[in-house]
Amino acid sequence: MYEERVGAKVPKAKSPEQALASLMRQCARAEKCSFDALRSMRRWGLSDEDARGVLARLHRERFIDDGRYAAAFVREKARLSGWGARKIAAALRAKSISAEAIEAALFQLSAAESGEKLTQILSKKAAKTKTASAYELKVKLIRFGISRGFDLEDVVRTAERLCRQSD
Repeated sequence: MYEERVGAKVPKAKSPEQALASLMRQCARAEKCSFDALRSMRRWGLSDEDARGVLARLHRERFIDDGRYAAAFVREKARLSGWGARKIAAALRAKSISAEAIEAALFQLSAAESGEKLTQILSKKAAKTKTASAYELKVKLIRFGISRGFDLEDVVRTAERLCRQSD
């Protein structure tokens, strides 16, 4: 349930009709997934039964579609945030998106685009990183690339290429 914190806004309890209207407005502005909608309804104090009913209606009227949400999430995180496929998949799993929807959404990522993004991200990191040796730079770039969710082999290959170029 919602924890009360000092100075925190306590959300008002909502009826199922109010929750439905509120979620319809939110979904019209931005993609939402079932997990986000259920979390909001819990905060508003809806019972599990009422929340399931509201969620079913949102699905039926196509306000919420976890597959569509996953596709939009992949586009945003890959292009704007510079995340790799592994980090994106982990974030979607944390939101209880089905494995099939995650796989379908990740299918839209092209290897070439992902490779370009990795090179761009590691190049920026290399330019800002102060190291005593090329080996130290390579290790830092590999750690950074992995933390961004890219495949180890791709990160190592790109880091080695950038280190050779900087020599």
